[in-house]
Amino acid sequence: MPPQVEISRPFLTAEWRMLAMVHYAIDPATLQGLVPRGTELDSWNGRTLVSIVGFLFRGTRVRGVPIPFHRDFEEVNLRFYVRRRVAAGWRRAVVFVREIVPRRLIAWTARVVYGENYSAVPMGHAFKRAGGEVPEVSYWWRFAGRRGCLRMVARGEPRSLVEGTEEHFLAEHYWGYVRRPDGGTTEYRVDHVPWRIWTAGSVDLDCAATNLYGPGFAECLAGTPHSAFLADGSPVTVYTGERLAQG
Repeated sequence: MPPQVEISRPFLTAEWRMLAMVHYAIDPATLQGLVPRGTELDSWNGRTLVSIVGFLFRGTRVRGVPIPFHRDFEEVNLRFYVRRRVAAGWRRAVVFVREIVPRRLIAWTARVVYGENYSAVPMGHAFKRAGGEVPEVSYWWRFAGRRGCLRMVARGEPRSLVEGTEEHFLAEHYWGYVRRPDGGTTEYRVDHVPWRIWTAGSVDLDCAATNLYGPGFAECLAGTPHSAFLADGSPVTVYTGERLAQG
């Protein structure tokens, strides 16, 4: 369940919808230089995973204010998983390698406020019902002159996440950490209700990984996904980041 704590005021509210989540096993050594200070790599049954996630923002507000022409937009990101021990136990969290969105103001705001590695590129999406029953989603973008695409067709019926499963580990994170250029760490919280998910029936990913994420991720993302699923999404609240004390 979402954390029941208050550490800061809301910065952004929106809906996240149709989250296509594709997961790959990776050598943890590839990520060590990206782990924020004060956290450590998290794993599932001894396996280190990264995830490509494409989804749609809807109804976005910053500090409660809707920004014209910046309310509905796509995002595709590459993330990995860390944890940080606090008095109440472990905070399991995500760290983003890179996030792409189609609006320059959004990318600029995320870089300035959170220190996240955002880029603004041309993007688009399509949603439909494959066979009239299960969702099919596509996200596409153009980065450094190369078109990329993430397409997923779901299968079966949507189901609730079950605690203790791999899907729960990958989807249910309510904290984010950012490694700052000076070596410090920013922590922020995200609240939302648990999502329902569909199993992925098919996944197609063409992301030009070397250009987008660097050569260290190219081999990993060119392989067969470890797992994939589609989440329906929900309203979310993203809170203002807090700088962690050094040491």
